[in-house]
Amino acid sequence: MEQLPDQVFEQRRARLMDSIGDDAVAVVVGPGMQHRSNDTDFRYRPSSDVLYLTGFREPEAVVLLAPGHDDGEFVMFVPGRDPKHERWEGRRAGPEGAEENYGADAAFALDELDDEIGAWLEGRDKLFYTLGTDDQFDRRVIHWMQSERHRRSKPHSVPGQIVDLRDLLYEQRLIKSDAELELMRHSAQITVEAHNLAMKYCRPGMYEYELQALIEYHFLRRGAEFPAYASIVGAGDNATILHYTENRSRIEEGDVVLIDAGCEYQYYAADITRSFPAGGQFTPAQRDLYQAVLQAQKAAIDDVRPGMGYQQLRDNTRRRLSQSLLDLGLLEGTLDEVLEEKDFHDYYPHSVGHSLGVDVHDVGLVPDNEDDPCALREGMVLTIEPGLYVPADDESAPEEMRGVGIRIEDDVLVTADGAENLTVGCPKEPDAVEQLVGSADPDQLPGA
Repeated sequence: MEQLPDQVFEQRRARLMDSIGDDAVAVVVGPGMQHRSNDTDFRYRPSSDVLYLTGFREPEAVVLLAPGHDDGEFVMFVPGRDPKHERWEGRRAGPEGAEENYGADAAFALDELDDEIGAWLEGRDKLFYTLGTDDQFDRRVIHWMQSERHRRSKPHSVPGQIVDLRDLLYEQRLIKSDAELELMRHSAQITVEAHNLAMKYCRPGMYEYELQALIEYHFLRRGAEFPAYASIVGAGDNATILHYTENRSRIEEGDVVLIDAGCEYQYYAADITRSFPAGGQFTPAQRDLYQAVLQAQKAAIDDVRPGMGYQQLRDNTRRRLSQSLLDLGLLEGTLDEVLEEKDFHDYYPHSVGHSLGVDVHDVGLVPDNEDDPCALREGMVLTIEPGLYVPADDESAPEEMRGVGIRIEDDVLVTADGAENLTVGCPKEPDAVEQLVGSADPDQLPGA
C-alpha cells in the first residue's frame, strides 16, 4: 500500500494556515536522533506533527507555515547534504529534496535557520509554537523574538505573542480522513493477523518473548515500520501488570496470557489486546472474569456514536465492571458505594480507551480530564479496552481468580450512526478463542 499522496499534505497545511490566519506564522519542530549507548542511537521515529503536515521522515526538520508570505507559505529547514555522512547514515533529502519531493515553497539548510527566520517573523502578530517540549529550542524561539525586536525600528513588526499550536493542530488530527482510514484499516488488519498467529502457536512451555517475536516478525513481514509501542506479552500474574514489557517468563499450563500489541503502518497505529488460556481452555473462574470484561467491552462499543460524551462512555463501563466485581465476590457493598468510593480501581485502574492515529495515544481526546468533557464525533478513532486484574498476592480475592489479568481491546471508528470495529477479525468470544489457541502445527512455526 502506498503512502499518502502529496495533495493530502497540501490540504492539511492549507487547513491549518486558514486556522492560524494571515497575521500569524507557525513553527513545527522535528527532534534529532536519540542516544542509546556508547556510539549508537535509537532507531529514528519522526515527529508525528511533522509527519502529519509534510510526510518528511528525516531527523531535525523545522517546518514553517506563513500564510500569504511573498517568499513562500511552506518553508522547510533540514540538514544539508553531506556525502561522507550519508555513506554512513543513509541518504538525505537536503534543501533541494525538501522542495522537489515534499513540495516546500522554499527550503534551507538547518544551520541557516537563525539567519533566515526573521524574514518570516516580520509583520506577523502571532507565533504559533508549542512551548515545553524542547527546552533548548524554546530558548531559541525566545531569542528570535527578542533579537528581532531589537533589530527592527518598529517593535510591533514581529510577533507579540506565542500561541500554543496544539489546540488547532490536534483538533485537525482528531478527525480522520478517508485516506487516513485506509491506512488505519491496513494497520489494523496486520495487527489482527499477528494476534491470531500468536494464539494459534501458543503452548504451555513457550516463553513470552517467543510470542512477541512471532508478532513483531509478522509486523515487519507485512511491511509495517515499527511496533506502535512496546509489545506486552504477560502470562499468569504478569498479565496483572498494566504495562508489563519484560516478556521473559515461561508460559505455564493454566496461565491466562495477555497480549497487547499493535503495528505502525505508514506511521498509523493499531492497538489490540487479547487474553486467552495458554492451554486452550479457561477454568470456570477465568471464564467468569473473561465474560465480565467481554460484556463490558461489547456494551461500550455499542454505546459509541456521535454525540456520546467520552466521560459517559467511561462511566458506563465503570458501572458495568463494578457490578461484575460485586457479582464475582471481588468487592462488597452496594453498586453506588463502589462507584462513589472508586473501589473498582483495585481491579480496574485505567480508563475505557484513548484516541488512535499517528500516535498510539493520539491527540485531541483527553480521557481522564474531568473538566474537559469530549463528545465523540464522526471520523474519530478510539480504542475500547476495559480490563480486570487480580494480582496473585490479593488475599481478599477468591483463590481461583488470583494471578489472572484480562483485557480486551479493539479499535473503533465513530461512524454517522454508531461504530465500526476495525479489528473485528481478531476473535474474542471465549469459545472461538479456545478453539484458536494451540490450533497450529508447532513444526510450522517460523524458525522451528
